[in-house]
Amino acid sequence: MSSETLERIARNKNVARAAARQLSMEQLHKLAEVIGEVIEQKKNEEVQRQEEEAEKARKLAEIREQINEAGLSLDDLVTEQPTRKRGRPPKNASKA
Repeated sequence: MSSETLERIARNKNVARAAARQLSMEQLHKLAEVIGEVIEQKKNEEVQRQEEEAEKARKLAEIREQINEAGLSLDDLVTEQPTRKRGRPPKNASKA
């Protein structure tokens, strides 16, 4: 079953019912069990991602506080701003 088919089933209750008619009760229970496991796994991954983001934000705040306590600014840490090249170079630039 393709991901497009799964998306259609997930978006439309009537499509899901039509697909379910083709399965036995045992297959439907197994499908519900598998989907439950997938949902639980996704929840765990999301919680872990949020915890990692919170830890990163905490470390960033800690570093900023240390910079302020030392009397420094970000300009003191970055001596030269990187130059950004924008757009395409002129067509004749390689000939010059």
